[in-house]
Amino acid sequence: MSWESDRLIVAMKPGNAGGAKGPTVMRRDAGERTAGLRTGARFSTQLASLTLRAGRNPRYRFISLMHLITEDALRECFGELVRNKAPGIDEVTVTEYEVNLAENIHNLHTRLKARRYRPQPVKRVYIPKPGGKKRPLGIPAVEDKVVQMACKKILEAIFEVDFLPISYGFRPGRSCHQAITDVDRTIMCKPVNYIADSDIARFFDTVDHDWLMRCLSQRIVDSAFLRLIARFLKAGVVSEGRYLETTEGTPQGSILSPILANIYLHYVLDLWFYRIIKPRLKGYARLIRYADDFIVGFQSEREAKNFTDALRLRLAKFGLAMAEEKSRTIEFGRYRALQARRNGKRLPTFDFLGFTHYCDRTRSDGFKLSRKTARTRLKRTLTAMNEWLKRTRNRMPLLDWWSILAAKIRGHYNYYGISGNLRSLQRFYQRTTRIAYKWINRRSQKPSYNWDGFNRWLQYHPLPKPRIWHSCYSS
Repeated sequence: MSWESDRLIVAMKPGNAGGAKGPTVMRRDAGERTAGLRTGARFSTQLASLTLRAGRNPRYRFISLMHLITEDALRECFGELVRNKAPGIDEVTVTEYEVNLAENIHNLHTRLKARRYRPQPVKRVYIPKPGGKKRPLGIPAVEDKVVQMACKKILEAIFEVDFLPISYGFRPGRSCHQAITDVDRTIMCKPVNYIADSDIARFFDTVDHDWLMRCLSQRIVDSAFLRLIARFLKAGVVSEGRYLETTEGTPQGSILSPILANIYLHYVLDLWFYRIIKPRLKGYARLIRYADDFIVGFQSEREAKNFTDALRLRLAKFGLAMAEEKSRTIEFGRYRALQARRNGKRLPTFDFLGFTHYCDRTRSDGFKLSRKTARTRLKRTLTAMNEWLKRTRNRMPLLDWWSILAAKIRGHYNYYGISGNLRSLQRFYQRTTRIAYKWINRRSQKPSYNWDGFNRWLQYHPLPKPRIWHSCYSS
């Protein structure tokens, strides 16, 4: 039996697999126009109207969206931009753009209305990844960020009602900690015996533009709005002074990229799994996804392996590929842990969202899913901390950069401070204080403190102590 669908699965509400053959274009009459879409209405009211209409009819296709991008909407979107971000290729910062904001917004809206607006190429920069590799990031120009923000809000208002509950990445009111809690409850409370841990190779760099536009057209038939999205996809990049065309992919760092990635994987992965794969399974299965990072829990080993084979074909159909070196099917779960314990073995672990998940025991010798900071993430964070302290130690007074160091430590706790991970937080705290002690004593040829003096300094200027911020234990 083939698990591959011959067509792109169209948007349907969960539970409504049957019904009409495909989506239809529904035109508005004068009586259907809500107050939220009248000229002059606030952008947020207009977006709420889009969400209401999309939720009422899962096959509704929007025929007019560009009129929503008004000067007021653009000005509202500009107000949400982060002020200290790096500029694009035109080197114009948010602060500089704001000096003549009214004129700039008016000029931008005029070009959008006349369809003369062309996004500038994004500036490509690279950030280090584990293993010596580098991840490309795209930095758009300020006015492109403003338009992208408006488009993102419109797409979000339309597609949020379609996204499945198992999708957690870059969605309003959802977070990575909720995804980890879902993993915890699934493995603790459901008959999961195997984990299909798959990874999509270079997802953001290999998104197929034609397929992405077909995904968008499941809900949108406004040719002007779709053309605007296509222009962002084809804008190109400037890397090390050279212009490069973009025939595939959506640049990481772009405001539009997260919502476009969610839309793409909603059709390519989520709906395919829950409409095609799951109904044909005999055992339990659940997919949990955060952006392009996902795992699937299975009750049956055969079904887990069959899914991996089908996934490989499914991704290839849409221009994607599995990272074979990072993809595997492992034994995992309550019953497999009990069997492994009887045989004197230990089950393998898997990484998800920066945490290593492993089978553990409770104090009463029961089963427990535990997690700790992934070794690669901890090493990367400590390396970055060491480099920052090395650069900063003589650039400002000690008390000034000490408060920044405390903020960095709190940021680490805020993400990794999750149930069961206290030991990793303590290890991070100990190593960070040792790094700080080292660079305090290297501000000059003469050491500033010995260990006793440094501990007295910590008493008067303490660094944040490890603590758990997020509880994910199943109730």
